[in-house]
Amino acid sequence: MKKTLLSLLAVVTCAYSAPALASGGTEAPPHVHWEFSGPFGTYDRAALQRGLKIYREVCSSCHAVKHLAFRNLTDLGYNEEQVKAIAAEYTVTDGPDEDGEMFERPARPSDRFPSPYPNENAAKAANGVAPPDLSLIVKARHHGANHVFGILTGYEEAPEDHPLADGQHWNKYMPGHVIAMAKPLSNGQVTYEDGTIETVEQYAQDVAQFLAWASEPDLEARKRFGISALIFLAVFAGVMYRLKKAVWKDVH
Repeated sequence: MKKTLLSLLAVVTCAYSAPALASGGTEAPPHVHWEFSGPFGTYDRAALQRGLKIYREVCSSCHAVKHLAFRNLTDLGYNEEQVKAIAAEYTVTDGPDEDGEMFERPARPSDRFPSPYPNENAAKAANGVAPPDLSLIVKARHHGANHVFGILTGYEEAPEDHPLADGQHWNKYMPGHVIAMAKPLSNGQVTYEDGTIETVEQYAQDVAQFLAWASEPDLEARKRFGISALIFLAVFAGVMYRLKKAVWKDVH
């Protein structure tokens, strides 16, 4: 019995230590001050719109945001006509029609952003591995928006003692350092109409904030509700304390 317990302990120890060794030496992504962090933080609408531009012009060629509908873009400060115009730039598959055939049509605000690939196998065939959907990427990663920012700014030349295979790239913030995605951003790649600097770091911050919003679009409403609840509880506690004092004043 004792030997069995020791064997199980050894197996569990190896199981937990192996991932730690595999990820050892990976540099943590830089900590960015995000406007939406903290109990009173809110999204920067200008940054969200710039991040959407980065996604549409750069990221959308490989990555989907399948949980995001065009009508959600009103949260970014766009009006209904602007949302309709953005949606109309995309084509979606609809149907079947009266003849039982599927057909293509311009997207509507009620549609979700279409995937760049018809299915996962097509994505794998085009890239060697299916690029992850970005709808919830910020919530799915331990360092959240910092992870996205780090990956986009962490590309470097691989050390001489770490040769890379074809299609592999070196990223200091990627666990294991090897990533299949080529460096997607470069200075001056995307034009900002509002005069914001056009650097890789700025692009990375903007698209990371956009993806944070995509992952949690109700963040601001949740924070408002939480603050309102705390205020209510504080007032309620004060009232109850006064009531208690009034009821028990003769006892005390």
